[in-house]
Amino acid sequence: MLHVAPELCYMKRFESLPKLEYLTADLESPLAKIKMDIHNIPFPENSFDIIFCNHVLEHVQDDKKVMSEILRVLKPGGWAILQVPIFLPLIQKTFEDPTIIDPQKRAELFGQDDHVRVYGKDYADRIRSTGFEVIEEDFIDGLEPDLVKKYVLPQGEIIHRAIKPNQ
Repeated sequence: MLHVAPELCYMKRFESLPKLEYLTADLESPLAKIKMDIHNIPFPENSFDIIFCNHVLEHVQDDKKVMSEILRVLKPGGWAILQVPIFLPLIQKTFEDPTIIDPQKRAELFGQDDHVRVYGKDYADRIRSTGFEVIEEDFIDGLEPDLVKKYVLPQGEIIHRAIKPNQ
């Protein structure tokens, strides 16, 4: 498993799984074992069964290039979790404008000063356009309301599981 931009809250859980070969990677984070630019993943094709890429794509220059790289290094039948921030009400089409470089304007338009796009209802189709099959899972709505409240889970957030087709 490759965990891109690893979050400390997940790392200990993944590292404790006895049969999981777990690798972390990031461009800058001191938590990562490997330093890499996700636009050019330094592993051969078909290297990973799973890639966890949580809240990264809204930061990268070319998200479709990144998705293509993730597809390339996944094994056939492998899958990736590709989560991005979702701002409600959800816009129809992803909005990006690389000419916007002012941090204050980026925060205003994209939700954070280091984001370069805000995703819309077309997000799953953007993933599919790079060759993935996509399963949109809405597991939160199936949980007991007490659990949702206890863990402050976001209503309506879809988990995007991108699967590399068997070839």
